[in-house]
Amino acid sequence: MSNESELSRSSGTAEWERFDSRERLVRYLLVLGTLVVLAVSWRQMEINYSYVASAPTEVMDLVTRMYPPNVMYTREIVGPLLETINISILGTALAIVLAIPVAFLSASNTTPNRWTYFLGKFIVSFTRSVNVIIWALIFVVLFGPGALAGVLAIAVRSVGFTAKLLGEAIEEIDHGPVEAISATGASTLDTFVYGIVPQIKPAFISVATFRWDINVRASTIIGFVGAGGIGVALQTNINYFKWDAVLTILIAILGIVLVSEGISAYLRGKVS
Repeated sequence: MSNESELSRSSGTAEWERFDSRERLVRYLLVLGTLVVLAVSWRQMEINYSYVASAPTEVMDLVTRMYPPNVMYTREIVGPLLETINISILGTALAIVLAIPVAFLSASNTTPNRWTYFLGKFIVSFTRSVNVIIWALIFVVLFGPGALAGVLAIAVRSVGFTAKLLGEAIEEIDHGPVEAISATGASTLDTFVYGIVPQIKPAFISVATFRWDINVRASTIIGFVGAGGIGVALQTNINYFKWDAVLTILIAILGIVLVSEGISAYLRGKVS
């Protein structure tokens, strides 16, 4: 801000103004430009307002079909629910294994050179930029439908997120212990293990549990493209219009998501 305040005299009295005339004009133009962009974007969507108007009626019709839930169907979704949880656990574990070396490469204070630094940043950006559904489609094509494709999709999608946060934690470490260990003649591996790892351990546990919490949610939808889990059963029942079974599955998904969120919050609280 070129001039933080301006005193204008009106009728012999001094008034304080936060912005001068030029700054106010720029702000008004920015607001106007934002409104124009929003209006153009809304118009380009070509929304069918007749469908929007009928949405409340359609929602009530769907709720009527879904309620009450099919309680007897619960025993049939135990297996898919367990598979969903297993996919999230294995996918998160594999992601952590892959993310640790990427995190050291993407951290400016531990990467060997600028080329490895750019490589680490590229892996972080690339894996995070592709949605988990796209990864699931790719691995379903490569390995066929099933839990394996789901585990790999969850793992690859999680590498960038995990490595990015771990890399930032590595860059914020205290270099004193690292230099002290190096001065004793310790190897590079020993320096990592005893100088860096203890400092990033709380962040590591927090990131791992938080990512697992996210992956539980992701594991419930990748079944829509054949990557295993409860999503397969959900998609099947939607296709056959078995809405009471769909509601049962949605309640089960809500249950495991709430449990995973509680576990994740508890573990993060322990290390904070």
